[in-house]
Amino acid sequence: MALLTIILIVLVLVGVWVAFDYNGLIKLKVQTQEALADIDVQLKRRYDLIPNLLETVKGYAAHEKETFDRVTQARTAAMGATGIKEQTAANNQLTGALKSLFAVSENYPDLKASTNFLELQRELTDTEDKVQAARRFYNANVRDLNIKIQSFPDSIIANMFSFKMMELFEVTDAAQKEAPQVKF
Repeated sequence: MALLTIILIVLVLVGVWVAFDYNGLIKLKVQTQEALADIDVQLKRRYDLIPNLLETVKGYAAHEKETFDRVTQARTAAMGATGIKEQTAANNQLTGALKSLFAVSENYPDLKASTNFLELQRELTDTEDKVQAARRFYNANVRDLNIKIQSFPDSIIANMFSFKMMELFEVTDAAQKEAPQVKF
């Protein structure tokens, strides 16, 4: 009788451990998915600001069509990108195109003094900061999830329930690691 009680207690404890560990993995997975969704929200905000910025600049620098086209194409590519690596590459290209747009604005003093242009630049800079913060939050959640998936004894539960490692947001191009600089 005592042996049966001990076996039941051990089974209950193992069951409780599995449940807690599984729930911990689920919590990290959901937090990571939420963090990825936050990146998408901030990128959407960025994409929505760009047409307004382009229209403002066009009013002052109508002959800079090539720069406008490059920004528009990069925005379209970034909006259509799927997967973390493709999104990262497309957004890096968009950041480069925006840097070109800001460089063009240096040639137009009236544009640089425009309240609308200044506000759009401020909003875009703020959005870039929020994108970076969202990526850091996402990477922290991915790190925690990946550590739990690989750590013993959590790895047993992770393998039993087919939890997979997730990718970090990484910028591979050193020139793209910084947000566009706004200079006046």
